[in-house]
Amino acid sequence: MAKYLIEVPHEAEPVACAKAVKVLLETGSHFLTNADWGCWDGEHKAWITLEMGSKDEARSILPVAYRSQAKIVQLNKFTLQEIDEFLSHHRR
Repeated sequence: MAKYLIEVPHEAEPVACAKAVKVLLETGSHFLTNADWGCWDGEHKAWITLEMGSKDEARSILPVAYRSQAKIVQLNKFTLQEIDEFLSHHRR
C-alpha cells in the first residue's frame, strides 16, 4: 500500500476552524480523529497521513464537504543508493 498525505483546508475564521475540527472528530474514523491541525499557527488546514491503495481511496475517507478541496500527495522515501544511481545516469 502507498502512503499518502492529505491536506484539508478550511476558512480562517474561528468558527470555521471549530466546525472543521468537529466534523472530522464526529466521523469517529481513527485517521480523521488523529488529524494534525495548523490553525493556532495561522495555517487553517488539517493534515492526515495514512496508507491506502490509491489516491481515490484516500480521498474517500474524507467527509463529502471536504473531498473536492483536499490535496492528496503520495509520499515516498529515497535511499542514498537510489539517488546516487539516479544522479549517475543524469550527470551532464
